[in-house]
Amino acid sequence: MVVISALFAQIFQMVLVVLLAPLLTGFIRKTKARLLRRRGPPLIQPYRDLSRLLRKEVVLAGNASWLFRVAPYLIFAMTWVAAAIIPTFATGLIFSWTADLIAIIALLGSARFFLALAGMDVGTSFGGIGSSREMMIATLAEPSMLLIIFTLALVAGSTQLSTIAVFMTSPEVGLRVSLAIALVALIIVAIAENARIPVDNPATHLELTMVHEAMVLEYSGRHLAMIELAASLKLLLYVSLIACMFVPWKLAAFGEGPAAYLIGIFTYLAKLAVGGVLLAVFETATAKMRVFRVPEFLGAALMLGLLAVLLRFVSRSL
Repeated sequence: MVVISALFAQIFQMVLVVLLAPLLTGFIRKTKARLLRRRGPPLIQPYRDLSRLLRKEVVLAGNASWLFRVAPYLIFAMTWVAAAIIPTFATGLIFSWTADLIAIIALLGSARFFLALAGMDVGTSFGGIGSSREMMIATLAEPSMLLIIFTLALVAGSTQLSTIAVFMTSPEVGLRVSLAIALVALIIVAIAENARIPVDNPATHLELTMVHEAMVLEYSGRHLAMIELAASLKLLLYVSLIACMFVPWKLAAFGEGPAAYLIGIFTYLAKLAVGGVLLAVFETATAKMRVFRVPEFLGAALMLGLLAVLLRFVSRSL
């Protein structure tokens, strides 16, 4: 009975993240529109867009290979797995042993790899530009994430997310400068990885500035729906990751019962709402930077991650 309930909770979390991902995207768009004194699209507009794309016929380029057809499903599957194993409303679920930070970074890196290959597969100039920019971002974002992981591992003694979440709620944490620096670095990486302002503008399709959109210009129908859903999942993944590691309040422990799980679910929804509002406010108050300044932006995250690791080493040696 315990195994069945644990399996049900894990399946519920997997379904929850894939259902909430488009809602988070719609909530951010609606909030940004309200901040600009516009009505904006309805909250369920991302669901309508995905439904419309799923009903449309797929149009493929004549020289598209099998990789171009398979890549959207691989990207969606890897992003979904990475988002589903992050503790959202409870820790200690049946697959929590797989929720390792290094494994999550590996899954996201693999999804990025296939997306860049798909962008170059057809041979268009925009796809090549977008793929090269994506790899440029990856060369700085992934080392920054590894330094952030090392900082948290030095503090909590593990890279497993459930262990980190439990440790961060204990009184042993206290106020640590290294964790504050790691949080700032993670926010910078999350903005860059999700192609948000100031790195990229998801609301425009300017060929000379876009990164993500340039790689998926040749996709249509259900293939584009998979990629768009994976992008929404990736945004929800980073918000969940920040909430799990730095705001792990009201996360239910394994076996606490339905009441604790319900509290954890409502708290998780509140965290997503706060994260969406903060992102919308930041994007409304910030202008997009030039593409050639993106390495400087991500370089700040890399230096902050290195500083956090060094501070942690110094504090342990004292």
